[in-house]
Amino acid sequence: MSIPTRRVPSHRAETYKPGTTIGEWRPEDDDFWQSTGRRVAQRNLWVSIPALMLGFVVWQVWSVTVVKLNDVGFAFSKSQLFWLTAIPGITGGTFRILYTFIGPIFGERKFTAFSTLILIVPMLWLGFALQDTGSPYWELVLIAAVCGIGGANFASSMANIGFFPKREKGSANGLNGGLGNLGVSVVQLVAPLVVTAAVLGAPAGGPQHDAKENTDIWLQNGAFLWVPLLAVMALLAWFLMNDLKVAAAPFSQQKITFKRKHNWLMTWLYVGTFGSFIGFAAGLPLLIKNNFEVQGYQATTYAWLGPFVGALMRWAGGWLSDKMGGARVTMLSFVGMAASLVVVIFALPHSGDQGNFWAFFLGFLVAFAFSGLGNGSTFRQIPVIFRDQHMRAAEGQGPEAQTAALKQSEMEAGAVTGFSSAIAAYGFFFIPAMFAAIAVTHALWMFIGFYATCLVVCWWFYARKGAEAPS
Repeated sequence: MSIPTRRVPSHRAETYKPGTTIGEWRPEDDDFWQSTGRRVAQRNLWVSIPALMLGFVVWQVWSVTVVKLNDVGFAFSKSQLFWLTAIPGITGGTFRILYTFIGPIFGERKFTAFSTLILIVPMLWLGFALQDTGSPYWELVLIAAVCGIGGANFASSMANIGFFPKREKGSANGLNGGLGNLGVSVVQLVAPLVVTAAVLGAPAGGPQHDAKENTDIWLQNGAFLWVPLLAVMALLAWFLMNDLKVAAAPFSQQKITFKRKHNWLMTWLYVGTFGSFIGFAAGLPLLIKNNFEVQGYQATTYAWLGPFVGALMRWAGGWLSDKMGGARVTMLSFVGMAASLVVVIFALPHSGDQGNFWAFFLGFLVAFAFSGLGNGSTFRQIPVIFRDQHMRAAEGQGPEAQTAALKQSEMEAGAVTGFSSAIAAYGFFFIPAMFAAIAVTHALWMFIGFYATCLVVCWWFYARKGAEAPS
């Protein structure tokens, strides 16, 4: 179905400069896209990605921080450490819901700058608290909760995908989400390195003594390091991005998505993909420490590789979905995750057996890979589902009705994308919380059962012949 096209006059090019509010945007118009749209869309995307990456850094900083807390003089139980890891998932998911609906109201540029700048607060607070082993547990819980706000930035960042035409949304989603998700592996890789020396100098404070390694470390560096980077990215977002006026919509219009069946179905699927990715990323360092450290395997050496693989595969999921359809790729991801977790279960120590670390670790790497694949494919499905449904409803009603339907589908798809990502973010909380509350193997079997329900939902509504909303 063709979309009405109209060339944008060259004398209006100044309305698309960095820092401006764009009032007219037609990415499906090939002339406009080639002359103006692609350049503007890519500029906004490539500023948004590192800002989002830093949001994930702040969100996941506790997953690697907890590994060293007791070694420098804190005295927390395994359960308490898992809870510190899990708590950012509660605030991250909750604020994602808020960011989903208020981000488009304020505009991508202003909200990206603001949401990046405020993350300086929890990083400073965490850095100072870590220097005092007498810091009470309740204070660390509060800091963990505030760090969770970093995870909310994902919901608002997805509004930038509205700059792209349908044919490129999958790849744009994959790049934004995949490279943004790299923040998880970046913090798990970089933080353990910068804490080993006074790389930030005297202003960052003195060292703590790591009794286990019998050496000095600067645990606060893992928090302070990100403060100047957050400030720089907030400024870059303010001066280089654009607010897309046509994507703005008040909550009174966005709330229609709560009545859309496919909002809830795609949220279910995204909980299975992204919820697994972020939950496993949060829990893996402590799983390695608690089950295999006595055998000489260090969490800080291996844990970052899992989210790294998952983040890279997110882009592959979006790209592959553009080629063969998102629903097929999503089904593949659930089959792969289930099979991988079976390997993990049998590789864990049990009944006096020490387990098999390499089978455990490789099983998790494959699970991360398939979760990343599903992250990209589910986000490709959402805009396709809503666009196709609205355009079918407007078929035969003339160009104006088609244009209105396209705009409505963009607004609803953006809201659903943000809402589903918000609910899925609770996986950050529930997975480590389940590891803290019940046997790890029991929790993993429960995840496999959940993947089976996701597989049925995806096949019935989106993948089978005659499906209601093929995507």
